[in-house]
Order: sequence, then structure tokens, then C-alpha cells
Amino acid sequence: MRFIVTGEWSRNRLLQVIVVLYTAYVAGLWLTNHLLYFSKMTLEPSSVVAYYVGDEETYRPARTYQGLLEVSHFHLFAMGMLLLVLTHLILFIPVRAVWKVVLITVPFASAFVDEGSGWLVRFVSPDFAILKVVGFVCLQASLAALVLVSLWSVFTDRQAQNYMGLVDDDDDEDDDEDWDDEPAS
Repeated sequence: MRFIVTGEWSRNRLLQVIVVLYTAYVAGLWLTNHLLYFSKMTLEPSSVVAYYVGDEETYRPARTYQGLLEVSHFHLFAMGMLLLVLTHLILFIPVRAVWKVVLITVPFASAFVDEGSGWLVRFVSPDFAILKVVGFVCLQASLAALVLVSLWSVFTDRQAQNYMGLVDDDDDEDDDEDWDDEPAS
């Protein structure tokens, strides 16, 4: 963390290698997440309903409470840790604070929607199937954005200037909120 705050980030190649390798690892997770989803469902809400509620025509059983609980137990921890690390990198990229807020909140919200909507489809109403599709698409898009922005930040030379408040943000007039609790300059 010290390397990022002090500006040594742009001069520390090993730290940059760690971020690049981590984003490659997350890109692999993104790909397998995509493949797993489409091995079970499509973007059609009816396929989501068939997966969670079951389908007599294809002899597909409904997801059980125990099965959903086990998957959620693992996913809540793993996605929380993944998003904690990945969104933490966003704090130090050279973009406006409003974009940082979006890049941090959207992945967490979409992960909750993606995970929770399966429960809603199975135990509340099949009408929540569209929410599962939206949650999945938003999660995948936000993970891809986080990976790309993290990679971009490794190869730009403005990390230290941004964090220390040295980036000229004249077009940032209506962005008065200070999201990382530092005194305004």
C-alpha cells in the first residue's frame, strides 16, 4: 500500500507485475464464470427458471435449499474477497471520484443481485429470473471493467499525481464529494 500512496507505484516494476498477474488471474475467473453460467443457463429468463425451479420435460430437478446454501456460502466469501482486492485498486487510479464510486459500488451490487436472485427465483417467484440475467451481465461487465482499468492504471504514469491531488481536474467542478476522507485542498 505504501508504494501506491507514496507514488513509488509507477517506479516499482515488481508491484506492477503483481497487479498484472492478479488481473490475469481474475480474467481467468471471469472466463470460467462465463463458461459455467452458459453451461447451465442462457440469457433467456426461461432457462434461469428451468435451472432453479426445475423442468419436468428435461428431467431437471429444482435447486434445493441445501444446494443453494452451499453455493452461496462459498460465493459470498470468495466474491467478497475478490471484490475487496480488485476494487481497492480503483482507489489509486487517475480518474474522477464519481467514476471511482461507480467502479466500486456496481461490482458489489451486481454480485449481490447475481447471488440473491437465484434464491428469489427458486423460493419467491420465477419472475425474478430477469434479475438473475441482469445481475450476471452487470457482474461480468463490471469485472471486465475492473480488470481493464487496473491494467490501464499499471501502464499510466499518473497514479501518484492522482492520489496526491496533483492531477488537474478543472472539469471536475460538480464533484465536490471527497470519497476517501481526505481534506479538500
